Amino acid sequence: MTERPAGGGPAGGGPAGGGPAGGGTPDLRAQLRRAVDSLHSTGAGHGGNGATSDLSIDESLLLHSVGWEPVDLVTGVSVTAVPWGVWNWGQGEIVAASNAHNQAVQAAAERMGNECAKAGGHGVVGVQVRIEVHQHHVDASLVGTAVRPVGQTTPGGRGAAPFISDLGARDFSLLHNAGWQPVGLAFGASFVYAPRRSVGTAVSQRGQNVELTNATEAIYSARALAMDRVQRSALSLRGTGIVAVTIGEGPMSFAHHAIGFTAWGTAVRLAGEAHRYLQPDLVLPLDDVAVQFAAQSMRGKAPS
Repeated sequence: MTERPAGGGPAGGGPAGGGPAGGGTPDLRAQLRRAVDSLHSTGAGHGGNGATSDLSIDESLLLHSVGWEPVDLVTGVSVTAVPWGVWNWGQGEIVAASNAHNQAVQAAAERMGNECAKAGGHGVVGVQVRIEVHQHHVDASLVGTAVRPVGQTTPGGRGAAPFISDLGARDFSLLHNAGWQPVGLAFGASFVYAPRRSVGTAVSQRGQNVELTNATEAIYSARALAMDRVQRSALSLRGTGIVAVTIGEGPMSFAHHAIGFTAWGTAVRLAGEAHRYLQPDLVLPLDDVAVQFAAQSMRGKAPS
């Protein structure tokens, strides 16, 4: 698994990215011209209708530069009940809460995929994932932009289910140029009890700096279960890895004796025969905010 990449735009590397297949220098001017021309074209790309998207102008241009276009803004929502009494004191995993979380995200993702297919999209990028765990229910909300190769209106793409990805258009373009493709949103969660300390242990440790081993072990247990589930989720999507993993952990606000660990990210797999290595370009931004300071602050405080 890898963390979300810090930055960089598409740097060519394949024919779709504007560069030769052998890894030569991409023609950035040609990419930009194609992107602008695609934004002005209608009919084949959108069927005469405008596209609704939460992508920025830069992201839309990046999509067009690799042969993709935004289609529509799609959502997926699910509210799943958590049975009463599951947050009471106990031992081991709180299975009902873990299942409620995973069911909520899966249902929301399936509904987003259905909306994407109805709109004629092949996948969703830039998905904003919002998951809230309450005492009696779990809320999962997904919002993103359905996309497709320019001019291809077959829903889902070659009969396959639309992919869902929380990667932005920049990262999606990088993956595309490198010969990889997102296959879906992998997720996993686990909630575990942190057992009480005995009265004797609590009294003997009062006023001391000691590790709370019950809480430490609960965090490790929740993490192991959640990471195993997110990996299984990726395998079920036929992915070979997960990128841009987002994790959350800590006690529940309404049950401090319960530790939760959640993880989700975009499952990916190699689309071509081999990985294509990208040649990075040096970009000097000209719109950085100027840092202003008082020159005297470097000389210390002036004598009064």
